Amino acid sequence: MDTQKIHGFVDKTWDDSILPILQEYIRIPNKSPIFDRDWQKHGHMEKAVQLAAGWCRAHAVKGMKLEIMRIRDRTPLLFIEIPGAGSDTVLLYGHLDKQPEFTGWNEGLDPWKPVMRNERLYGRGGADDGYAVFASLTAIRALQEQNIPHARCVLVIECCEESGSFDLPSHIRQLGSRLGDVTLVVCLDAECGNYEQLWCTTSLRGNLVGTLTAEVLTEGVHSGAASGIVPSSFRILRALLERVEDTASGVSKVNNLRPVIPAARRTQIRRAAKVLGKSVYSKFPLVKGIRPLSLDPVKLITDNTWGATLSVTGADGLPALDSAGNVLRPRTSLKLSFRLPPTAHPEKVGAEIKRLLKKNPPYKARVDFTVESAMGGWNAPTVASWLAASMRQASGSFFGADAMYMGTGGSIPFMGLLGKKFPKAQFLVTGLLGPHSNAHGPNEFLHVPTAKKLTACVAYVIAAHHARNDGNSSR
Repeated sequence: MDTQKIHGFVDKTWDDSILPILQEYIRIPNKSPIFDRDWQKHGHMEKAVQLAAGWCRAHAVKGMKLEIMRIRDRTPLLFIEIPGAGSDTVLLYGHLDKQPEFTGWNEGLDPWKPVMRNERLYGRGGADDGYAVFASLTAIRALQEQNIPHARCVLVIECCEESGSFDLPSHIRQLGSRLGDVTLVVCLDAECGNYEQLWCTTSLRGNLVGTLTAEVLTEGVHSGAASGIVPSSFRILRALLERVEDTASGVSKVNNLRPVIPAARRTQIRRAAKVLGKSVYSKFPLVKGIRPLSLDPVKLITDNTWGATLSVTGADGLPALDSAGNVLRPRTSLKLSFRLPPTAHPEKVGAEIKRLLKKNPPYKARVDFTVESAMGGWNAPTVASWLAASMRQASGSFFGADAMYMGTGGSIPFMGLLGKKFPKAQFLVTGLLGPHSNAHGPNEFLHVPTAKKLTACVAYVIAAHHARNDGNSSR
């Protein structure tokens, strides 16, 4: 392999073709179905899929077949098959749906307006992860430009990931044997600890989302007349949350959320902490003067990737400040998002949380907790020697630094599904969500130089996958 030619081809394709198409993609407000219940009527998802499919057809490789798979009342899936040597299959994954707009975008920036500043492409969905389909196909094209053999490749690009991928299992069942014998999975929807080297994700936390409601009145009443007599629905929720999380430390009180962290993961965490140092917390837009939960990077990475956490991500029943009168409100609802350790069982966790929250509510208030989604995490299999070597060599060739391993605090439901379906598969789970890239929040950006290098690394690993043991073994 001529790595300079790979780098040159990838750079040119990004500059000439991928960046323009990504800018078109950012303009499409194709919010995930959980955030846009009328997504079919609005047509934004269809527009995004057709945009990606059109680009892929225009940049097709030899023998490529492309299909937009459809199942009634479910989001579409873009499926691409590329023939290759041997009996193995490489599966490359990404998604086209996006998180909602959120507030707080800097002046001149907007979720649906692409803006290039200092080698960063701003806009919703560019890094998370609209680029994946274009980068994946470009990596394969880069190999074919040099007649470098590779295994059969399939691209699976879904449109429901930000909603928990609830449509994806139906598509996977429909594809059946068409996926082939998958021995390598490449996922471009993860984080990177910095923009200086290749990062491989070794674990993902699960996620459980639900709504907790406390109801005390049939209608709001004057707070002066009722307070001291009628309990506050908000105070009841405070007491209930204390049952599942220690307020002072943030430590979970849920028995099913106490993980045993493998020794190999602890070693990887220590190595990552040594490289990242203070950037583990300084990468976030912290308010001036605030301190992170700890100043120890090892503890922070451990808690972020293997710890259980609770976030309140939304509320109902609370009027806006400018319309908040002196009223004891009848009810309060909170949206709760629990991050689960990679090995936790989501159904067991959900059942325990529901029991803790609903049992003997204060003042016998009407309390309900509804689980809306529960997805397990993922712990990667032991990295095969050929994959470890190829990632190290690729990172050295294109980044000039060694590859690194670290878990991710977020979730990618498809990885757990694939891990069960293809137990012998190896995984390269990586991405562009590095410091300050702020996926899901304001000012999301894609770091273009890293995107180019990452694409070249993917090409290198795919070639190494075929070359291992003459391309005849999955080990």
